[in-house]
Amino acid sequence: MLAVTVSLLDAVIRVTRGSGLPDVLDRLVESARELSGASRAVLGVHDTGGRFADVVGGLDHDAFTALLRDPSPSALVLPISVLDADFGVLYLDGARFGDAERETLGTLLAAASSVIERAIGYEESRRRERWLQASYDVTGALLSGGTLDDTLHLIAECARVVAGASAGGVARPVPDDPTRLSFDVIEPRDPAVSHLVGLTVSLEGSATGLAFATGKPVVVRRYGEHVVAEQAESSVSIPQLVRDLDSAVAVPLTVGGEPLGVLVVARLGDEVPFTDTEVSLAATFGAHAALAMEFARAEQDRQRLAVFAERDRIARDLHDLVIQRLFAIGLGLEGMSRVSGDEVVAERVAGFVRDLDQTISEVRNSIFVLQDPAVVPPGLRSDLRRLADDATESLGFEPRLRFTGPLDAAVPAPVQADLLATVREALSNVAKHAEASSVSVDVGVALPEQVLTVLVADDGNGRPADLSGDGLRALDERAGHWGGTLSVQGSAGRGTTLEWVVPLPTAT
Repeated sequence: MLAVTVSLLDAVIRVTRGSGLPDVLDRLVESARELSGASRAVLGVHDTGGRFADVVGGLDHDAFTALLRDPSPSALVLPISVLDADFGVLYLDGARFGDAERETLGTLLAAASSVIERAIGYEESRRRERWLQASYDVTGALLSGGTLDDTLHLIAECARVVAGASAGGVARPVPDDPTRLSFDVIEPRDPAVSHLVGLTVSLEGSATGLAFATGKPVVVRRYGEHVVAEQAESSVSIPQLVRDLDSAVAVPLTVGGEPLGVLVVARLGDEVPFTDTEVSLAATFGAHAALAMEFARAEQDRQRLAVFAERDRIARDLHDLVIQRLFAIGLGLEGMSRVSGDEVVAERVAGFVRDLDQTISEVRNSIFVLQDPAVVPPGLRSDLRRLADDATESLGFEPRLRFTGPLDAAVPAPVQADLLATVREALSNVAKHAEASSVSVDVGVALPEQVLTVLVADDGNGRPADLSGDGLRALDERAGHWGGTLSVQGSAGRGTTLEWVVPLPTAT
């Protein structure tokens, strides 16, 4: 009896010396196996839904579940309670378990319960500290001059890292479609997922949409399957990492009752599902993050107003000074051509006058855009301008846009969606990889051929393009979906040119 008591005491001491919850559980399983003489000991930790969130002892979740359904005749299954709540079960087999062994193991589990309770409390305290530090990091970055785009990326990255998740993202309402949300920011553990930026989901039938609509956190399992089902009708290629995502939390980003977006973090199937405590901490972080977003948005609006005011001043100067001077020069040249007796000189002067007229026309168009950059009729051209404006921050300069042909009339809405995604991805690649100082975007429709062409050319490093990458492969698939082609040409030191060509349906 004394030997059993000493062995039990040694086992309890071993468990209490665990340095964290995983270590405590490992020590408990090993101590129970040695104390009972069992050949196998496995411990399963339940999640809030009664499923196994973690399994300790060499088996995976499915194998342990199957073992409990059909246990060995000699097996002993003991429940583990912590704070009067179900924590999990301990499974042992390969030994004879009499009353003495049951009593000894029961005593060990009772002692381990308080150790597990302290370990859980310690981990929750550390977890709260990490989420709080993440909130401080977001606020600090914002106060140091971070932009809205920087803030969104930091929110997603901090949430993913602190949550121990494989992917994090921020979805916001699509400006022209109130029924959908767009993942404007995705911060994955694997960069192969980054090409999904711009992916849209419906407000109805998606966890992200439900969190946005209700203003409450939404927890789902098998998140990857939800994403695949949501994108079943699209041409987007879903990487395996996303397909394997399981436990996910969608947290609304709300300020004063106004939903700004949704923060989503997701874990893989072999990772521990989110607990109620983690969901609560993520929701608190989301509330802080939403305030940071609102502050960044207000600062961005202030800066835009300052830009618009400067544009108005420039427009007035162009109208009152530049155009008037150009007009006067044109009149003077016309007068010279009439009094000149040299026909060659007169013809050349007339050509200069025509050039001045064209210049005046272009300046007037520039004045119109400067004075009212936001008042543009809805359509593909305005969507492309907005896209270029959004890319300016990450590029460090403003892309040059050129349009030819009847874009709004000739390009169907489904093709427009893929065109915009193509330009967005192309500009993103320039910002990330090209080290360019300028980029031009030419979008045109050739008639009567009915061919849509997109040319994105930069003056960067001309790094050779890898069409097998997820981003470019997605663009190639978008072109192929409409019977078109994608080509990318780069030359070291001379930049890269991306050409996306799609035939358009003939109007009937």
